[in-house]
Amino acid sequence: MPDKQDSGSRPARGGSAGRRRPSVLDTVRIGLLVLGLLCVATGLLPRAEAADNMRRIAPLLLFLGSVIVLANLARRAKVFDVIAHRLAIIAGGNYAGLFLLCVLFASVTTTVLNLDTTAVLLTPVMIALAVPAKIPPLPLAMTTLWLANTASLLLPVSNLTNLLAADRVALDATGFAARMWLPQLLSIAVTMVCLWWWYWRRSQRGAERYVVPEPIRPADARERVLLYASGGACVLFVLAIPFVGDRIGIAATVAAAIAVLAFAVCDRSALRPALFPWQLLVFVSGLFLVVPTLSRYGLSTLMDTLIGQDTSGPGVFRAAGAGAALSNIVNNLPAYTAGEAVAHGGRNQLLALLIGANVGPVVTPWASLATLLCLEFCRTHQVRVPMRRFVLTGLVLAVAATTAATAGLLLTG
Repeated sequence: MPDKQDSGSRPARGGSAGRRRPSVLDTVRIGLLVLGLLCVATGLLPRAEAADNMRRIAPLLLFLGSVIVLANLARRAKVFDVIAHRLAIIAGGNYAGLFLLCVLFASVTTTVLNLDTTAVLLTPVMIALAVPAKIPPLPLAMTTLWLANTASLLLPVSNLTNLLAADRVALDATGFAARMWLPQLLSIAVTMVCLWWWYWRRSQRGAERYVVPEPIRPADARERVLLYASGGACVLFVLAIPFVGDRIGIAATVAAAIAVLAFAVCDRSALRPALFPWQLLVFVSGLFLVVPTLSRYGLSTLMDTLIGQDTSGPGVFRAAGAGAALSNIVNNLPAYTAGEAVAHGGRNQLLALLIGANVGPVVTPWASLATLLCLEFCRTHQVRVPMRRFVLTGLVLAVAATTAATAGLLLTG
């Protein structure tokens, strides 16, 4: 993710203007990778197991890196800004209409371009929309923050955990969507109710209508080419999802290459190393070395106790609850990967664990990378998120949405 967007990095004092201090998040990511390498070097994690883990996540890292580059260039071309302003214009000053359109925008972005795309690119766009439209920024920010998590169930590409689960239960994109469409609908529905009641209704937003902003239009032919090329690349990637199977990383790379080519011709200055999301790739690589090590020394036993072996309805709900609870304690990616290692109760149990790890991480600030990034953008854009309110409303959402989505999973089974 670009330094200028990620985690509020600041220019180093006394240094050159282009030099930046590592953010706290960057330090954590690098430290996690170093810790993982130490686990391998000291033999706490056998090298063969470490190599197997790296081979498993290599296609995921290719997808993740490519889709973030694609999304970064799409934002540079103002694809997301054009859509956000157009939605505000379509709603015509009506808050209920804008709410529905923002939910649709955030849900679709999360579903087809990954939840980290929503966190990194849509959050600042939605916050920026608040200025010309004179909209309180908190409802917009919470919409992207919550839906980045709760709308990440439908497709394997929606969440890194989904790619892991789809591989484990041998489901392609179509088969995965066939199992998860109802859990996804129920999760979004519950999220909408919570968003409206706590953040969007008249007594919370403080205004009857908002100011309709002016549309964003390309200033010249060069901007028009970049807008259409980047937007077209995103559309082609989305259309390819049902057909590429486990080669989703290649499809994302091709789409990103189309956008890169357009910028190479029209705006080469945008093609900087900061486009490449090294921070996220370092974080994921470190997790897949540290979590297996912890699993060998007690984490697997803990997850086995929490999840249990019951494959009936109550056991499925228990697996979902375990995934949600542990995600809010340690982060959803290690919670899922640790649970996956001990979930031997069939497809429903594993998918329920996935639901808990995807929908549940909305209570604590560190529960998912998407939550962490959204909150960091709120801080750097001076959008105050009252933490007590965040935790309490997130707790209600996590319980209600996880329960509803798990019930939907049992119905689709």
